Amino acid sequence: MIGRLLGPELTELIHQRAFSQLRDILSRFPPEDISEILADLAPEDRAVLLRLLPRELAADVFEHLGVEEQERLLLALGNEQVARILNEMEPDDRTALLEELPAAATQKLLNLLSPEERKIAVTLLGYPEDSIGRRMTPEYVAVKRDWTVADVLAYLRQVGRERESLNQLFVVDPQGKLAGAVRLRNVVVAEMEVPVADLLDTAVIVLRATDDQETAVETFRKYDRTMLPVVDSLDRLVGVVTVDDVLDVATEEVTEDIQKMGAVEALDAPYLETGMLAMIQKRVGWLVLLFLGQMLTASAMAHYESDLASALVLAMFIPLIISSGGNSGAQASTLVIRAMATSEVRLRDWLRVFRRELVLGLALGAVLAVIGFLRIAFWPNRETLYTSHYQRVAMVVGLSLVGVVAFGSLVGAMLPFGLRRLKLDPATCSAPFVATLVDVSGLIIYFSIAQLVLRGALL
Repeated sequence: MIGRLLGPELTELIHQRAFSQLRDILSRFPPEDISEILADLAPEDRAVLLRLLPRELAADVFEHLGVEEQERLLLALGNEQVARILNEMEPDDRTALLEELPAAATQKLLNLLSPEERKIAVTLLGYPEDSIGRRMTPEYVAVKRDWTVADVLAYLRQVGRERESLNQLFVVDPQGKLAGAVRLRNVVVAEMEVPVADLLDTAVIVLRATDDQETAVETFRKYDRTMLPVVDSLDRLVGVVTVDDVLDVATEEVTEDIQKMGAVEALDAPYLETGMLAMIQKRVGWLVLLFLGQMLTASAMAHYESDLASALVLAMFIPLIISSGGNSGAQASTLVIRAMATSEVRLRDWLRVFRRELVLGLALGAVLAVIGFLRIAFWPNRETLYTSHYQRVAMVVGLSLVGVVAFGSLVGAMLPFGLRRLKLDPATCSAPFVATLVDVSGLIIYFSIAQLVLRGALL
């Protein structure tokens, strides 16, 4: 919104080369708003504005841009400006950029860093992809157990401006192992001669650098923290992860799950920035699989061709029956997948979920069955539309709805458990996939009930 309002004015000032005025205007906004302003400008204008900003502000603005936009800006900036921005970026944000670039480009950018920052960048990139190590920052405050409050405050005056967060101070032993933590609030209110050991909290929740980043999301959610320490295999403190980084991970994971549930492979870039060929590749696989599944539906229809020929009225209700089963299955799978993602439901709960969905499926099917039965049994011209055996037809539809909706609920609820058991992502159990499975089974249930109820009448 801000970008659309200021975009024309800033573009005009750039063309007039009114750089002092541009710098004054931009300095009124926080980095988040400036990044939004840049996003609405032409690529060449973005590079000009970024060069005008003070070094630290430029780095903050750059961190709030998307990775694709960051890559384009790096190409537009000279090596000097790139080096300035990269050296001022937070290590975790810089890692997120570098890991998305080709190896040659990453190496080129690493060479622009200062020796100290290059060492940090290489260390973080050395952790496995999607691990907590790549999300952490080494900019934490570590103090010694034998220090006094006065020592801690003096140390904070020296290094505090360079650290991302000071709310939590971590205590390490001579080997660098994490011994506990001290709240800054407790340090501030304590007497100067009080030793750190008296303020130490040893019950510290820690993350492992090699663990999957989803572990961090679950841990932050469970313990409601804003920052957590990260340790290596020897329990040495190597960094911290802050809640803003975890929110980014959570957003990425939710986006990926939603895309998978829509029968699409997770996109590697924003929708509008994903190329047409890549988009086709992401979508065609599932479409082909679902198409083959629907061919099974056609085969099931062919198997009951003689029944359809004898009782053509049955064809009228096929869309109603199979869509109801697919809808109930999609509901169940969505609820269970989300419950799994938030740890409300675990693998051991499968039997409870099975019983629950069986009862729910029967109840929901019964509601639809009553509506369907009444719709047929009391509809005007029912004998003309549904033959003189309309009451039996209504019974077939009602019983089929109960069976199909209950079966769809069970399939939708149990498939995520099966995928999780196989170490696969439950989100790949998409609603279209569940609906396709239920379509075939729904036809079998429908015609099986029709053969029982209509035998001697229409069949």
